[in-house]
Amino acid sequence: MRLSERLRRAVDAADSLLCVGLDPQPERTPPTEIVGFNRAVIEAAGEFVCAFKPQSAFYEAAGAAGWEALGRTIELIRELAPHAVVVLDAKRGDIAHTARAYAAAAFEQFGADAVTASPYLGGDSLAPFLERPEHGAFVLCRTSNPGSGDFQSLSVQGADGAEPLYERVARQAAEWAAEHHNNVGLVVGATYPGELARVRMLCPTLPILLPGIGAQGGDLEAALAAGLDAQGRGLLVSASRSVIYAGGAAEIAAEAARLRGAINTLRERSGDARAC
Repeated sequence: MRLSERLRRAVDAADSLLCVGLDPQPERTPPTEIVGFNRAVIEAAGEFVCAFKPQSAFYEAAGAAGWEALGRTIELIRELAPHAVVVLDAKRGDIAHTARAYAAAAFEQFGADAVTASPYLGGDSLAPFLERPEHGAFVLCRTSNPGSGDFQSLSVQGADGAEPLYERVARQAAEWAAEHHNNVGLVVGATYPGELARVRMLCPTLPILLPGIGAQGGDLEAALAAGLDAQGRGLLVSASRSVIYAGGAAEIAAEAARLRGAINTLRERSGDARAC
């Protein structure tokens, strides 16, 4: 099944745009407890999400046990929340030969549906992640961290004159999507709703992975107003620490349900506004 169809079905199955990041912090979750911790989160939050997003760094930091835990975590998502899309947040970006090995690891060894990837090395470095229609990549565009503007806001020369680098990335991502299997998305932070609105205008149909909600302080209402597509979809609204460390199973479920409800309320308002 194509990744675009997997995303559509996942959103429909959970009536949700919520993506929960499975980011076990080393100081709070020892390596031996990662799998059990993630199982509890997946069981509690699974019905409320369209996607889970394991952040590779927190598993790599735990060494061999962490790599094993990452594989087992993705297996648990398949078992306990089979509707959910799995985005491996690894921010890969290397020459094509190396990227092919990264793609094999993400898709064949770990079984992820998509990865996050850097566009800095150009289209040939991303092609290995886009060759298979059932898999794909979310390309870093305007990220949520404070230093993102150091490079992403630099003015570059485009076909129609000067534009910020993140806009050039968005335009190029749309071209890559058309050239492959419409399996390209973008990463744009909720912390920059103005830039998010510009990206959505340039890429009206591309899915956008939206970090920055929750612990990073992004404004949910502003982000959804800027980033929803014409159908009131098109976003994976990512929250990690605010959900997975909400407390026990009941508190995790309650926070995931609260976020899904808040998102859907704003989606409904957006739809009402478009109908007027």
